[in-house]
Amino acid sequence: MWTAAELTRRFLEFFRLKDHAIIPSAPLIPENDPTVLFTTAGMHPLVPFLLGQPHPLGRRLANIQKCLRTDDIDEVGDANHHTFFFMLGNWSLGDYFKREAISMSWEFLTSKEWLGLDPERISVTVFSGDEEHPRDEESASTWISLGVPSERVYYNPKKDNWWIAQSTGPCGPDTEMFYDTGKPKCGPDCKPGCSCGKYFEIWNDVFMEYNRTADGRYEKLVQKNVDTGMGVERTAAMLEGKDNDYETELFAPAMDEIMRLSKTKDIRSQRIVADHLRAAVFVLADEACIVPSNVEHGYVLRRLIRRAIRHGRRLGIEGPFCSKIAERFVSIYAKDWPELGKNEDRIFSELEKEERRFSRVLEKGLVEFERILAKNKTVTARDAFLLYQSFGFPLEMTAELATEHGVVIDRSSFEEEFARHRELSRIGAKRRFMSGLADRNERTIALHTATHLLHAALRKVLGPEVRQKGSNITSERLRFDFSWPEKLSEEQVKRVEDLVNAQIRLGVEVKREEMPLEEALERGALALFDERYNPEKVSVYTIGDFSKEVCAGPHVQNTKGMGRFRIIKEEAVSSGIRRIRAILER
Repeated sequence: MWTAAELTRRFLEFFRLKDHAIIPSAPLIPENDPTVLFTTAGMHPLVPFLLGQPHPLGRRLANIQKCLRTDDIDEVGDANHHTFFFMLGNWSLGDYFKREAISMSWEFLTSKEWLGLDPERISVTVFSGDEEHPRDEESASTWISLGVPSERVYYNPKKDNWWIAQSTGPCGPDTEMFYDTGKPKCGPDCKPGCSCGKYFEIWNDVFMEYNRTADGRYEKLVQKNVDTGMGVERTAAMLEGKDNDYETELFAPAMDEIMRLSKTKDIRSQRIVADHLRAAVFVLADEACIVPSNVEHGYVLRRLIRRAIRHGRRLGIEGPFCSKIAERFVSIYAKDWPELGKNEDRIFSELEKEERRFSRVLEKGLVEFERILAKNKTVTARDAFLLYQSFGFPLEMTAELATEHGVVIDRSSFEEEFARHRELSRIGAKRRFMSGLADRNERTIALHTATHLLHAALRKVLGPEVRQKGSNITSERLRFDFSWPEKLSEEQVKRVEDLVNAQIRLGVEVKREEMPLEEALERGALALFDERYNPEKVSVYTIGDFSKEVCAGPHVQNTKGMGRFRIIKEEAVSSGIRRIRAILER
C-alpha cells in the first residue's frame, strides 16, 4: 500500500542508486540566508553550492526538505494547499543537465520498479521563450524522445515555466510534469496547470543556468545546475487514491481529533486548524527556539497559531485544544523527525501560553468593539482594521459580531486597507532583507566569518556551555543567538569585542577542509546541530587556533581587512537564549 513514507523511501533509494548523496533536511529557520524568514524551498540551503562552492558530498545530491511558506495562506483549507510541507528533491551541481534529469524523472515516474504511473496519462510543460531567453527545445525534444507525444508537450511563458526563489538569485527555465486524474476537461482551454483538478502537478525540474541580479540582469552561472521538487503531501494523496491530502496518514489522526472536538462541521476550518498547528509544531521544534512574538519569525508563528485558534472557535471547540492536536502530530512525525520528541515539552508549553494570551486579546477586542459600536452606531472597515492592528482581533470575528448587531462591514474596503498595510510591511521587509549570503557579496561573507569569531569569543569569555542557536546576516549587520541564562555585563561585552578584533588585526588564514563528521568532532570542531550534517563528509573551517566549526560557508580567506567588530546590542530572545547584534565598521 502506498504511503508518504514509502514514496520518500523509494525516491531517495532511486537517486542513491543514481550516485546521489542523500543529505539531511536543512532547518526551517535558515542560518545563512537573510532573504527569507523560513526555508521555503529545497534550494535555499544550497545556494552557495549552486553558485559554485564545492559541496563536501559531491555534485549529485538528494533529500527531503522541510519547507514553510505563507504566500498561499488564504488558499489553505482546500484539498492540497499548505503552509508547512515536505519537498523531495534532487540536485546536480554542475554535473548532469536537462537530458539526464528529464530521463531520470521519467524513469522514476513510469518504471514499475518505482512509481509505476501510466505514461499515457502524463503531460509536461516547458518554457516557451521570450525576448531575453530562448524557447526550451532541448527539454521538449527529450520528452518526445522518451515517448511523450508532442500534443502532450505544452509551451508556457516565464510566469509559468521559469523558477526563481526570490526576486534575485539562481534561476532558469523549468519543465513540469502533470498526471491526468481522469476527470473531464472543464472547457476547451483546459490543459496542464488548470485549477479544475483534471491535471495533477507531480514534479518540477528546474534548470538553473542564470543568476538574476538586483538590477534585473541575468548573468550566466559558473556552472549549470538542476534543482527538482516533488511535494510529498500531494503526491502521496494521488498515489493513495485520496481526494485531498488531509485523508493521508500525514494528517488523518490529527483530523480525527479535530472532528471529535468540533461542535460544527466545517471542513475548511478543520483543515486550517490541522495545517496551521502542524506548521507551528515544526517551527517550535526547530533548534532556533522561535517563540510567538510580534516580529519576524515569531510573528509568522503567532499568526499561524492564532488563526488556528480562531477557526477552532468557529468549529465550536471549547477550552484549550492546540496542544491536544499537537500531540497527534508529534506522534505522527517523531519517528522520522526526532526534534519533535526532543522538544515536545517546549512545543506544548508555547502553544498553551499563546492560547491563553489570545484569549485575553479576544476579551480586550470585544470591549473595544462594544465601545466603537456604542459611539458610532456602526463599524467601518477602518475600525475593523484598527481592531486587527491594535488587538490582533480577527476580521471574521468583527464581521460576525457586526452582523449580530445588524451592522454590515464593507469587506472590500477592509481588504483594501489591509492590502496597503501588507504592502508597507512587505516593502519594509525587502529593504531589510534585500541582500545576504545568497548574493555572496563581500560584506555578508565577512559578517558570516565574524559569527564564527563571535561564537568562539563567547565560549572563551562565558564558558564552553555557550552554543549557537541561530544567526541571520544582512550586508549591514549580523544577528547571533546563543544559549546563556543572563544579561552580559559591559565588561563581558568588551572582552568579546576585543577577542574578535584581535583575530581580525592578526590577519589569520581561514582554512577549509573536508573530512568525515566523526573526524571533525575528534579534532575539536564544533558541529552545532549534528543531525543536519551527513556523517560521511563535512566542510570544516578553521581560523588559526581560535575557531574550528563545521559549516557550509562561504567565508573570507583571511581575517585581515574584515573591519572593526562592534556589538551594538545584546538582549534576551526567550528563556535561556540571548541575542547579539553586531557590525563590521569599515
